[in-house]
Amino acid sequence: MKLPFEQVVAEHGAMVLRVCRAVLDGHADADDAWTETFIAAMRAWPELPDDANVEAWLVTIAKRKAIDEIRARGRRAVALGDLPDAAPDGWMPDAAATSDAERHDVWRAVRALPERQRHAVAYRYFAGLPYREIAELMGGTADAARRAASDGIKNLRRSYRNEQEG
Repeated sequence: MKLPFEQVVAEHGAMVLRVCRAVLDGHADADDAWTETFIAAMRAWPELPDDANVEAWLVTIAKRKAIDEIRARGRRAVALGDLPDAAPDGWMPDAAATSDAERHDVWRAVRALPERQRHAVAYRYFAGLPYREIAELMGGTADAARRAASDGIKNLRRSYRNEQEG
């Protein structure tokens, strides 16, 4: 028996927002992608099989809606004054950074990762997805997803060490 849709939003809303922010580099359009994700999910909810993996299903929708936002962003002009300097508060888990300055440093380092590594890190460490599901989202094998996440973490550590030494 399926949960009420309101409960699905409550249980998975934060994770979906993290995925949208990861794909959109923390851009303000992540909120729009989150809304579009749950509108699409609500429409499809009655047809979703009872045994479906709701989290993976929502992540797939979120990724697609975030990509739609990227495409839409390319079709409209953005005033430079509207661009955020860094990720919004609360974007990084508290355990990842203890101060606002550290949180912004971590965000800058994540944003600098190559796209595949950035997505693998976000799906794994921000959304908590298993590598098998990450592979499905990114189009590849679980081993390749594990490697991309590992390489991303290694690059984040290297970047952080270089900033600390520099």
